[in-house]
Amino acid sequence: MNTLMNDEVGIAGGLRKLVATIVPGAAVEGLQRLSGGATQETWRFEAVSAAGSTPMILRRAPSGDIEARLISAARDRDVPVPHVRHVLTPSDGLGSGFIMDFVEGETLGGRIVKSNTFAVARETLSRRCGEILAKVHSIDPAQFPALRSSAPSELLQYWEDQYRSTHWPRPVFVCAFRWLRQTCPPPPARPCVVHGDFRNGNLIIGPDGIRAVLDWELAHIGDPMEDIGWLCVNSWRFGRMDKVVGGFGDLADLIAGYQAGGASIRIESCKWWEVFGTLRWGVMCATMTRVFRTTDPTVERAAIARRASETEIDLLRLLAA
Repeated sequence: MNTLMNDEVGIAGGLRKLVATIVPGAAVEGLQRLSGGATQETWRFEAVSAAGSTPMILRRAPSGDIEARLISAARDRDVPVPHVRHVLTPSDGLGSGFIMDFVEGETLGGRIVKSNTFAVARETLSRRCGEILAKVHSIDPAQFPALRSSAPSELLQYWEDQYRSTHWPRPVFVCAFRWLRQTCPPPPARPCVVHGDFRNGNLIIGPDGIRAVLDWELAHIGDPMEDIGWLCVNSWRFGRMDKVVGGFGDLADLIAGYQAGGASIRIESCKWWEVFGTLRWGVMCATMTRVFRTTDPTVERAAIARRASETEIDLLRLLAA
């Protein structure tokens, strides 16, 4: 029996006991792994009881308890997120993580920016993203003392160290790092909870708009403008370069939504964080070459590594603007 099958058998056994306490008398059916890397797993299953079938998600991750708390805190701020049903404990025998409701919708960015199904939703997505980010950034950081806190200069140093660890010269990256150091903003006056990966592809979208914000494992304390810049990175536009925000909207609408949410925005730092986000993704892609050659020789890793060259083109375009 291979490792995945062993995992599935063990998870199914643990879930049978646990789900019956979440939904009285429920059985577990249709367990399947949706995604996951070396440290994170996402499993879908049905909790089937006399009242019907309820789709749920098991999320297993080393920091799953913090992620679950962040999602619950965001829900309290009226951010659209799945409802967390249970945070795993050692006695559950399933590791670290949580169980949440499954939310129906689309997450593939290419379909979101191109499909007629989402044509009406796209008209307001950018503004809605701004409104949601304002709510995310209003979460009290004091609730999460375990989250790392990083100033812009510290983030920049971290990613430069990651770049140097690839031992492969990329002159465009060097130029971008130099520009970012010369124009680096000071630490934010009000550090806040930053989602860290708020982008097209981590949002569940329906014809009615945004139904849920996913993937909170990169959350940290920092500058709220980091989320704004990351959302505007060209890699998340899926071919719609003319639509700065996620391939579906304009920056002016994003800013209007953010301000309508009661938050102020430093428009002058938008470009810095977009350049930073583009370079960050480029370095992440570049490090995949090492992963491909050592621990994960899959086509997916090789394809991601190749995308480093795309970010070089984006960086040249941004720095020349």
